[in-house]
Amino acid sequence: MKIGVYYVESTNVDSVNINQYNRDLVKTLGEMTGHEIGFTDLEHAKDADLLLVFIGGGGTEGRFKAVLDRLPKPVFLMTTGYNNSLAASMEILSYLQQQNIKGEIIHGSTEKMAARISTLATVFAAKKKIHNMRLGSVGKPSDWLISSDVDAALSKERNGIELVDISMEEFFAEIAKKEYEDNVWTKMVKEKNWHPKDTELCCEIYGALRRLVDKYRLDGVTVRCFDLLGPVKGTGCLALAVLNAQGIYAGCEGDMPSLISMAILGELSGRPVFMANPSRILSDSNEIIFAHCTLPLNMPTEIELMTHFESGLGVAFRGRIQEGPCTIFKTSGLLDRYFVKAGTLAENLCETNLCRTQIRIGLDEEDLNYFLTKSIGNHHLIVTGDYEELVKEFYKWL
Repeated sequence: MKIGVYYVESTNVDSVNINQYNRDLVKTLGEMTGHEIGFTDLEHAKDADLLLVFIGGGGTEGRFKAVLDRLPKPVFLMTTGYNNSLAASMEILSYLQQQNIKGEIIHGSTEKMAARISTLATVFAAKKKIHNMRLGSVGKPSDWLISSDVDAALSKERNGIELVDISMEEFFAEIAKKEYEDNVWTKMVKEKNWHPKDTELCCEIYGALRRLVDKYRLDGVTVRCFDLLGPVKGTGCLALAVLNAQGIYAGCEGDMPSLISMAILGELSGRPVFMANPSRILSDSNEIIFAHCTLPLNMPTEIELMTHFESGLGVAFRGRIQEGPCTIFKTSGLLDRYFVKAGTLAENLCETNLCRTQIRIGLDEEDLNYFLTKSIGNHHLIVTGDYEELVKEFYKWL
């Protein structure tokens, strides 16, 4: 992550001494955040992944206004408690608001400034990655996902996400090759020695999907996986589980909004993401149960191989996910709506009438009402840890 600092120098009498203090502050913040933070000139200001505009002191307002058109937006004003830096920044921020330009003043202790810069660095790194993503759909959304189409042209125009359509026929042709490259995850599954013939078939499905990911240079893929049940007599659960463990976002049922949600939550958290169905709301205890038959193989603390729930075919996974804080997230395909809430993963379940991996999460009653009144589709995305505020920060600067 390259963080640039464009310095607006003050002409106040004490500015010579202040300039040295400000240069030292930038160096210290770089050390504290672990990011490369360096001064840049106006010509290269837009080359930074994140640009901070350091207001060196009073009397800089007009100088800032003169270069505003050449600065990336939003505008983050870095300030100190000396030389009227804060006062000048407040005048500048007011002007930005009048121009309907998003901005913020970064001010406070060195620790607080470093923490804020670190948060912004995470958000803008995720924004950059998302903006350049290629996400593939193998087949259309499953017939029951009637609200899960995404306009590819609008997705590219608004959010920079390129959507790639791949036919099921091409997928079937790749599966017929019966080829795959073993890796730590396929070997781990095969060592379980659970229905070896079915496991081998599902590894071949993984190989086919991996080749399509490589061919189309995809950052993520979703598959109309139920279409595998009849002609192939196998499932995509293992393929998706392995791809996710390899850092390639992979989702079920051709659900593109869920794949986009998975990518956003994964980039912000840096953690594996579980795509699951809300299965039951326990209103008396303010809890909700999620379940699905696939999850990233690098997410659970324990794993058990089973068949796919709805079909009784193939290889699916019952995984035990770490109990404690977690985050539930979903966005619309064009990122114009979203839901995020931190909750508590209270228990891993083993019911026979739900998909294989099952978790019970505690939420406030008001948040549970979202699922009954404003839910963004069916599937939702879950990570361990509390990332609610980070997700909100991401949407704040879209």
